[in-house]
Amino acid sequence: MSDTLEFNEIYQEVKGSWNDGRLRFSKQTVVYKNSKTGKVDSIPVPELTQAQWRRVCVGHGIKLCTSTGNIYKYDGFKDTDLEKISEYFKANYKVELIEKDMCVKGWNWGTAKFNGPLLSFEVNDSPAFEIPLASVSQCATGKNEVTVEFHQNDDTEVSLMEVRFYVPPTTADEGSDPVEAFAQNILSKADVIQATGDAVCIFRELQCLTPRGRYDIRIYPTFLHLHGKTFDYKIPYTTVLRLFLLPHKDQRQMFFVISLDPPIKQGQTRYHFLILLFSKEEDINLTLNMNEDEVERRFEGKLHKNMSGSLYEMVSRVMKALVNRKITVPGNFQGHSGAQCITCSYKASSGLLYPLERGFIYVHKPPVHLRFEEIACVNFARGTTTTRSFDFEIETKQGNQYTFSSIEREEYGKLFDFVNAKKLSIKNRGFKEGMKGNDDMYSDSDDDQHDAYLERMKEEGKIREEANDSDDSEGESDESFNPGEEDDEIAEEYDSKASASESSAEDGDSDGDRKKKPAKKAKFVKERKPRKKEKKVKDSNAPKRPMSAYMLWLNASRDRIKSENPGISITEISKKAGEMWKQLSKDKKEEWEGKAEEAKKEYDRAMRVYKESGGGSSSSSKKERKKKGGKNEEKRKRKSGGGREKEKERATGNDSFKSREFISSEESSSESDKGKGRKRKGSDDEEEAVSTPPSSEESGSD
Repeated sequence: MSDTLEFNEIYQEVKGSWNDGRLRFSKQTVVYKNSKTGKVDSIPVPELTQAQWRRVCVGHGIKLCTSTGNIYKYDGFKDTDLEKISEYFKANYKVELIEKDMCVKGWNWGTAKFNGPLLSFEVNDSPAFEIPLASVSQCATGKNEVTVEFHQNDDTEVSLMEVRFYVPPTTADEGSDPVEAFAQNILSKADVIQATGDAVCIFRELQCLTPRGRYDIRIYPTFLHLHGKTFDYKIPYTTVLRLFLLPHKDQRQMFFVISLDPPIKQGQTRYHFLILLFSKEEDINLTLNMNEDEVERRFEGKLHKNMSGSLYEMVSRVMKALVNRKITVPGNFQGHSGAQCITCSYKASSGLLYPLERGFIYVHKPPVHLRFEEIACVNFARGTTTTRSFDFEIETKQGNQYTFSSIEREEYGKLFDFVNAKKLSIKNRGFKEGMKGNDDMYSDSDDDQHDAYLERMKEEGKIREEANDSDDSEGESDESFNPGEEDDEIAEEYDSKASASESSAEDGDSDGDRKKKPAKKAKFVKERKPRKKEKKVKDSNAPKRPMSAYMLWLNASRDRIKSENPGISITEISKKAGEMWKQLSKDKKEEWEGKAEEAKKEYDRAMRVYKESGGGSSSSSKKERKKKGGKNEEKRKRKSGGGREKEKERATGNDSFKSREFISSEESSSESDKGKGRKRKGSDDEEEAVSTPPSSEESGSD
């Protein structure tokens, strides 16, 4: 037989909720680890006094009793596990595993027995049900009646609120009231906090981030009392899961975080974490409200009657001694700036993400603690707003996703190495090498994710391009005036037919060189305006474009999504629909794609009939006339502008700039202007001839 026995998916009842975990029997201890909270129950083998095997609602269960009065119940075993566990108990624990049957008669009268922390209701010496007294929040008495109220658990869909017991009057002992005796037995073991006695110590006006405000913290032997101006909270030490001491990024403040399960409540708000903020420079002299012998006997050297030091050190030291749990601090991780945390944003708030040795914790709003063992995978994603940052996504085994965004790009290498060293599964592993020399380091990070919005935009874009092919071709056929080609032709004429004399050649060359630069300047300044695309006039009579398969499915499913998720916003509907479309079966998708194809064919037929009947022709002719009119107006402005330029040159006599008209005589230029006016009335083919300059032969004849 092996030294240990291990079982997975073993359930433990916690305040009315079934929490699964792992149970291990070893020769020294019995250890149960809760999968949800990570809390560990360790039972030393010498303390075991009794073990029972029972048939329960989730298979079979084991009930373990200890010499300290504690009782532990674990359910979820199979029928075949009985023999194996019984032999192991006999061989290693010297305890016999007794089979005990539960009463299933359904009777509501019987005998109530108090067995340590349990109230057992028995019928014919067989337990019908058991109530953990630690789950009792209040006990009230009436005439021959006791009402027991229970703590509520937010994780359960259905909660047991109260149970009423009828206690019949007895004539045997008239001096004692059986109802009061029954209630006192319950209250002695119930989780009812009563602030009796003096506090061990008090910390005044501590800054608390969640719940926000300043509170006096009174430390009692069994619970913590937060006293504020508006609210009071009493926190039993049994509800404390973990303690964290985290340095702020500015190295001048400290966070002290207390993890709670169940959380403290304020109306409908639940606080799973109590976060205190301290300044490192604040000191305190603390005196415990106990004598030295009592302090030594109770805390065994962990605390002293008189202590002094930093305020955060004193609070964490006292809490560690009373709660009897270790304080978690950041490990060896150091970010780009040397801090042990990373600045990022979660949801709408900015905060700090601390990589720990066994998990991540984010402070402060809202606080999030994720253990490595509950993480399924992590993902490094491209930032949504800028390439100078990236997102760090964590997906848990329960299917929840946490996205920490706006992380500086310089932190990527450190965080990736940390995640890799902890052997966490990385979705897009392999892109780290490519990001060193490439600015767009996350280009392939989201390729495996279905983006419903992107697919819809692509399909609608294709349909829009097909529908507007004719309009685009008409718009492209009407080319605007291109001065670049005209200048090239002018340069060739002047180079090939220059003047015979050296002086005139030199002047012509220098004038030509000086002439080209301002021509280009005028061309670029004046020709940029027509590049603006004119707004297309939508034809209201044209057939409506068909929708894609995704949009058809979304329109049919939108009401169902709203009914299943009341109060959901429009953006959340799109996100939810994208996830549902991705999970849709292939047959269903083919069905909607077939409907989209039919809608596309119907649209093509309707568009063909619409065009054959003359639809859309009037709007296209109007656009064509508008473009031609704009072109002619533009040329007229250019000609008049050239004439004004020429007159300005004559008046100023500036030799630094000579236009094309300066080379020709006044007479030839006036004749060419008249010719241009006559030719403008001709066909479109003659318009290009108008733009050419007068030949050098004419200028030579003058």
